[in-house]
Amino acid sequence: KVVFEGDSDPVLSRQVTSSVVKICSVLQGELRHAVEVDEWADLLVIVGAMSAEGFTQRLHQFPAGQLLVVSGDRPTIQLPALEHGVRVLVVTGGYELSPGLLQLAKLNSVTVICSGYDTATTTMRIKSARRIDSAVQFDCMTLPATLPVADARKLVERSRQKLFPVLDDHGKLLGVISKSDLSNPPKPKLILVDHNELSQAVTGADEADIVEVLDHHRLGGNLRSDQPIRFVNEPVGSTCTLVARQFRAAGIDPTPNIALCMASGIISDTLNLRSPTTTDVDRDILKWLSSFANVELEQFAKEFFEVGSALRSQSAGAVVREDCKEFVDRGQRFSISQIEEIGFELFWERSGELHEALVELTRERKLDFSLLLVTDIISNGSLLLMSSEPAFWEEINFPCLERHLYKLEGVVSRKKQLLPLLSKLLQNASSPSETE
Repeated sequence: KVVFEGDSDPVLSRQVTSSVVKICSVLQGELRHAVEVDEWADLLVIVGAMSAEGFTQRLHQFPAGQLLVVSGDRPTIQLPALEHGVRVLVVTGGYELSPGLLQLAKLNSVTVICSGYDTATTTMRIKSARRIDSAVQFDCMTLPATLPVADARKLVERSRQKLFPVLDDHGKLLGVISKSDLSNPPKPKLILVDHNELSQAVTGADEADIVEVLDHHRLGGNLRSDQPIRFVNEPVGSTCTLVARQFRAAGIDPTPNIALCMASGIISDTLNLRSPTTTDVDRDILKWLSSFANVELEQFAKEFFEVGSALRSQSAGAVVREDCKEFVDRGQRFSISQIEEIGFELFWERSGELHEALVELTRERKLDFSLLLVTDIISNGSLLLMSSEPAFWEEINFPCLERHLYKLEGVVSRKKQLLPLLSKLLQNASSPSETE
């Protein structure tokens, strides 16, 4: 496309915008006579590959001052070209123009170049002597790198463009795709870690090839696979426990940074092994990781929770979205967010704006209701803030502190305590009333 632009047009297919100097350079040729070699012009390339009579007829179809004739050692072609006064004559195959014909070229101000390449190669190289701006398409469709493949396919199908630049958020070129690339694109391979529902997965997960699941939550959603996959789902306190166990099973010692990262996940998920979700497997793996982490984990855990206060460092909107999981149970779509704090002082200061953020989250994601579980890791209890109380919530047995706010003594786990409680309330609400 760039070199052979306009192949379907009899004039554009011959046209090369270049200069004699540039053409001579790409041919690695030698000038035998030079006229205005630095001037850029629209030249029309004609290859003298036909009979002398046919060639002479072809010459008169185009302006002599624009013609560039490519010829081998064929004086019967060279002579009419020089007599016609073409702009450039290129002699191929390493041949030279005869002294008489060279004299005629000088008389008629015809530039003569000798090329060591054969005629076909010479012609192709001349075509590549164009300026880049003549090959650039300035008005073209570009695609953002974050665009889903399905959406990109719809866009390119309606375009006559053949190649599509892919840009990042700053307009930097990342690559180029064609229509054929999108006709049957390979699916990216994806492993779901710490979740097994597509509603909680990254954007585009429904178009990926899910090859493995590593999780410790309840089964839910509509996850499907075309082939059998490795599915690890165990009732441990943290998915980091499962990841670290794979390190140990494979005989791989984690680096101090990786070990501390996995230990942090276990400490966070199990509230430093105090959560009811904690298992002996978590305790065993955390002890194993401590031998690689190069820190005293008990002191690290204390500092971890002190500096990790979401209420101290984030906006209300960020707080309710940071660790937010969506669920569907008996026709109800809802979310549960959870944060861990040391005490509830910061919560009381921001309870109003947190409730507004929950209401906005519910509206934004088209949920029936949203919950925020604020857990005090010292007292092992939580406060539950709700966007609104659904009808089934009347059966709750925990004290209501104020509208939309409940005290859940002893409840610290979203997965093992709060979610089962909600499921039971929903089940009771959907069951037919018993008659006495």
